[in-house]
Amino acid sequence: MTVREIFETMEYGPAPESAEAALAWLDAHGRRFAPAGAEVFETRNPATGDLLAEVAQGSAADVDAAVAAARAAFPAWAAMPGHRRARILYAMARLLQKHARTLAVLETLDTGKPIRESRDADLPLAARHFYYHAGMAQLMAEELPDRQAIGVCGQIIPWNFPLLMLAWKVAPALAMGNTVVLKPAEWTPLTALYFAQIAAEAGLPEGVLTILTGDGTTGAALAAHPGVDKVAFTGSTEVGRAIRRATAGQGKALTLELGGKSAFILAEDADLDSAIEGLVESIWFNGGQVCCAGSRLIVQEGIAGEVHDRLRARMATLRVGDPLDKSIDLGSLADPAHHARVAAMIAGTAGEVFAPPCVLPEGGAHMAPVLISGLEPADPLMQQEIFGPVLVSTTYRTPAEAVAIANATRYGLAASVWSESLGAALDMAAGLEAGVIWVNGANMFDAAAGFGGLRESGFGREGGWEGLRAYTRPKQEAPALAAGAPVAKPQAARAPDLDRTAKFRIGGKQARPDGGQSRAVWATDGRLLGHAGIGSRKDIRNAVEAARAARPGWEKAGGALRAQVLYFLAENLSARAGEFAAGLVAQTGAPAAEAAAEVEAALERLFTWAAWADKQDGAVKPVPGKVVAAMLHRPAGVIGMALPEAPVLLGLVSVLAPALATGNACVVLAAESAPLIAAEFGQVLDTSDVPGGVVNMISGDPAVLMPEMARHADLEAVWCFCGQDLSGPVEEGAAGNLKRSWCPRGMDWSRANAAEFLAAATETRTLWLPYGA
Repeated sequence: MTVREIFETMEYGPAPESAEAALAWLDAHGRRFAPAGAEVFETRNPATGDLLAEVAQGSAADVDAAVAAARAAFPAWAAMPGHRRARILYAMARLLQKHARTLAVLETLDTGKPIRESRDADLPLAARHFYYHAGMAQLMAEELPDRQAIGVCGQIIPWNFPLLMLAWKVAPALAMGNTVVLKPAEWTPLTALYFAQIAAEAGLPEGVLTILTGDGTTGAALAAHPGVDKVAFTGSTEVGRAIRRATAGQGKALTLELGGKSAFILAEDADLDSAIEGLVESIWFNGGQVCCAGSRLIVQEGIAGEVHDRLRARMATLRVGDPLDKSIDLGSLADPAHHARVAAMIAGTAGEVFAPPCVLPEGGAHMAPVLISGLEPADPLMQQEIFGPVLVSTTYRTPAEAVAIANATRYGLAASVWSESLGAALDMAAGLEAGVIWVNGANMFDAAAGFGGLRESGFGREGGWEGLRAYTRPKQEAPALAAGAPVAKPQAARAPDLDRTAKFRIGGKQARPDGGQSRAVWATDGRLLGHAGIGSRKDIRNAVEAARAARPGWEKAGGALRAQVLYFLAENLSARAGEFAAGLVAQTGAPAAEAAAEVEAALERLFTWAAWADKQDGAVKPVPGKVVAAMLHRPAGVIGMALPEAPVLLGLVSVLAPALATGNACVVLAAESAPLIAAEFGQVLDTSDVPGGVVNMISGDPAVLMPEMARHADLEAVWCFCGQDLSGPVEEGAAGNLKRSWCPRGMDWSRANAAEFLAAATETRTLWLPYGA
């Protein structure tokens, strides 16, 4: 073959990578990683079907032993100076680099991904995470002086990026002083077992990191174990939902990085040559087995035909073959069972299916790249995560329609926008419901930039400063939330001079309870102060509808305007300070001086949150290369919240004001012990330029209403500050659409707790902007 012919055909000869070192490591362990007599399962090379090793099936007793070892090792590891932990993480990073070739081959043997991807993407980024978090361990004492390690972390990782996901989770946990029990995926446990050897060589103390192999039952036992303080899971949305339900009410910290159906928006003014290559990288990297793969092509109608033609031509040049061959583009899917699932989804479509003709290797789980075009946005394959080398496509006409189609999914992990008009691209990016957005690029990651999703793609971030918070807790224990109950009807009741019934505040208007029920509210001196409505599921529905309608305008108002509204709210509350103080005396029995002090504290708290409204900065992350990675804050959305029982007014302001300052709309359940205070505060809202529907107030029994609120599909977050421990039903209800839930068991109301409330009231998004010729 001549040089000319090589350039015309782009055919390459084989360039196999030797598996000798990786196989020798397996042979040195007798191809068995289990104690004698233990139950085992097989792990096989999905590209050939060959047996690689037998691995222990972790039992409930094994989970108990691993958690006990982690608990025993925790005090000494957490107390170790950050510099000492930094040196160990640095050693891990160096050892990853020293063992990179063996690890890359082992990863390819176990997963079926091309060796080029294991070698050039997974290994360097895994080492980068340990280098980065070695620095975090060094800086912890100075930069996070009020935080400490959370305890024992149970971590469960998927099969698509075994070593990289290990690094994403283990590095920050160890850096902050936690101990870890990590369960790798059943299909791909080998690089995690190899990493255990690296950890020992780096000097990691015994018990600080335990690798626990097994199937889903082992992971479920680890997540539900009472000795685990924090669970971190990456995997399917269905399993993430099950973990949320299993851990409900246990007081565990939880982060979930789940599935996705990421949009790849291609505008008619895009550089099509670059966009096609970006699309190939986005969907066929790792055979499409990537949670953030650009699996939904949303292409502008005028260029759809040309794009599909170009894409089919490019697909015909993709090489499918032996994953250890450095010249191939697609290796094998991770398991024959997964191959069968993907094939069944393709067979069931009504769209136009294109797969280039290619000869697939025998005996493995190989699959050719697939394009399915002519689909409507609501087609099942446009909605369901396929998790294979399958691109589905639809068209759009206007940028607004592209954003609407992109957001028409239950997921919200990532998205990619391609346009030569930066203004148009950024305008579309601003409207996308995704935790990571790439402009004219795809699959950009770094340890310094947070990664994570919205909606049913999970909650929490991995990487950057924002990823550390889930692995720490405050050093100072907060006082327990106070319980409260309505004042009981006195034996010698005193009738009011004029009947008063406080209505709900929904959509900027007063509303009667849908159920037509109310209860008497008594003063501590025996007076009947009035009646408060008893809310129902329909009242929650009405309040959520009003909040959703008001949310976009309140978010777009901006921090400066929201600050002015909060200052005005404080001004109007000040004008009625005496009235509110008297109400506190009557409804709570507080001494007059104490009630007046609470009103003054509430005014000060409003000023604090007015100050914060335009001061929550984002950040430009120090990532390598010619790219800007900007971390931006956005409101959580519509938040349902139960107010604290005490202090009544200060607690109301302390919970509501941060949500308003950051641009959220709220459905507020008044304190059961003093619901008229919230009703009177609603009148202040009416005179303070708070748009109708931004704050919606109802009253009733938290034990009845908060689980209903948690189950509501149109809420993005739910906070429960009432004195009852409702974390179990609230967190279980929140699992339905995987909304964020916050059910603290204590809070120091003398402080604004700004860091905690800002984190709960906002989501972070990472926007990647490459630049340069």
